[in-house]
Amino acid sequence: MSEPAAHAQDLALLGTPGKRIRLGVALVILAVLPFAVSPFLLDLANQVLLAVISALALMLLTGFAGLISLGTAGLLGAGAYTVGMLVREVSAPFWVTLPAAALLGAFLGLIFGLPSLRLRGLYLAISTLGLHFIVVYLGGEYEAREALSTGVIIDSPSIGPYSLTSGIGWYFALLAFAGFALLISANLQRSRTGRAWRALNARDVVASALGIDVQRFKLMAFMVSATMTAVAGALFAYYRNFVSIDAFSLYLTVQYVAMIIIGGMGSIPGALLGSCFVILFPYAIEALAAQLPARFANAVFALDYAAFGVVMILFLLLEPAGLIGIWRRIKNAFSAKRAGPKSGLTKP
Repeated sequence: MSEPAAHAQDLALLGTPGKRIRLGVALVILAVLPFAVSPFLLDLANQVLLAVISALALMLLTGFAGLISLGTAGLLGAGAYTVGMLVREVSAPFWVTLPAAALLGAFLGLIFGLPSLRLRGLYLAISTLGLHFIVVYLGGEYEAREALSTGVIIDSPSIGPYSLTSGIGWYFALLAFAGFALLISANLQRSRTGRAWRALNARDVVASALGIDVQRFKLMAFMVSATMTAVAGALFAYYRNFVSIDAFSLYLTVQYVAMIIIGGMGSIPGALLGSCFVILFPYAIEALAAQLPARFANAVFALDYAAFGVVMILFLLLEPAGLIGIWRRIKNAFSAKRAGPKSGLTKP
């Protein structure tokens, strides 16, 4: 194979038959899944799909571009409240509210990305944290002014007589949005923009010396990530049929940071694995706690938080590459085992 052809194959999303076969198998499993599980498990699958969108957005910003953000919960809340306010005030349909949430996310990404031109590290993280408190304050003021003690009630999105209310319908809708977010992330990673973000992650001074417009690509990273996250917040509002400011706590931001750390920083498959792990982990803890004596039942909530913190620390200390690093080692071990007898040295 010629060098240009090999390079083109490396850049292709599905450059090998093995990748195409794995994708086909995954699509078949995803298509059959909602018909083979209980409503409870289907709701968990929908939660994972919602989380995947925001986890990919944060991975683009932090895992690829190296820009730290603690504003994920604020952006989710901004997208959700955009839907809530537009639906409540002017009865706007979803084809208006979703683009509006995306535009608001892009605007917030631009505004809160400006400090990244001067700040980095902890100082940048603190500046993005301000987004969370602004959204919490404005959302709380709106609920108080409108006397909405339980939050904003939102009708399910509809097209003509069809309304998106069933779990299976939501599953395929969220699967389409998550697939689109995955496609965007994968293409950005392979593009000139993705390579510029990698250079910024390594060293922005060197990136600037190489001719990369550091300021433009930093702002672009914030805007793309914020847009995707705000759309995820809008979908969350429709899926839950209500918006309450209590749903967007700092703990939610910590969960999304945990997704990209546990999954594997700088890896798109890592964002997918981390989303599954963090969403399903509390339910696994509850299932284990249910086996404990009744006197320990009240400690389940505290056990969830404690176990989550322990898992994060263990991954940071023992497995910095995350779940994707574990998977790669297992795959390499099997590959080496299969290739061992063929590639081993023979005795003279």
